[in-house]
Amino acid sequence: MERTERTRSSPSRRRLLKNAALAAGPYALLPAPRVGAQPPAPDYPLGTWEPASPANYTAGERTEDRPLDLVVIHVTQTSYSNALAVFQHPRKKVSAHYVVRSGDGHVAQCVREHDIAWHAGDWDHNLRSIGIEHEGWVDRPGYFTDVMYERSAQLASTICTRHGIPKDRAHIIGHYEVPGTDHTDPGPNWDWSRYIRLVNAA
Repeated sequence: MERTERTRSSPSRRRLLKNAALAAGPYALLPAPRVGAQPPAPDYPLGTWEPASPANYTAGERTEDRPLDLVVIHVTQTSYSNALAVFQHPRKKVSAHYVVRSGDGHVAQCVREHDIAWHAGDWDHNLRSIGIEHEGWVDRPGYFTDVMYERSAQLASTICTRHGIPKDRAHIIGHYEVPGTDHTDPGPNWDWSRYIRLVNAA
C-alpha cells in the first residue's frame, strides 16, 4: 500500500474522516486480540495505545538522510471516537500518529513514531513528520479547550525533544501549510502563539 501512497493522490482525508460512521461497522467484525495479549506501551508515556490498521501506514521506512523535522497539527472534523474508528478501518488509507481528545486532553497513539503515518497528503511530508490530530471542527472554537492545548503542547514538546526538532512555527506547522493540500486545519481559530508558547514551556 505504501506504493499507492507515494505515487497516487489519495481520497481527501477530510472526506474519509467524515465517513467514520461507515468505518466502524466492518471493523467490529475483525477477530478479537489474543486472550492475555498485552498491548505495547505507547512511545508517549502519558498516552494510550489505540493502533491504526497496518493497512493505513507504512512500517518503519525512515532513513538517516531524511530525519524527522516537522510536527503537523490537524483537526479531525469528527469526534475523537470516530477518528480512531477511521484509522482502524483497513480500507480508509489514512492515519495519524496521535489523536488528542477535546474534553480532557487524553492522548491516543495510533502509529509508532518510527513508522510513517499517512496524514499529510504528501509523501515527502509524511516521511519527515509526526502528525497530531485534535478532536473538533475548524469552525467550532469551543473544541479547542485549555486542557487540549496544554496536553497537546506537552506531547509536541516531548516529540520535538526526542527527535531534535526545533520548537518553533517553522517546524510545528498546520496541515494547511503542506504544499498542494486542500485542507485548512487547524483553521483560523487555532491560537498558534499560545500553542508555541506552551510547547516551549512544557
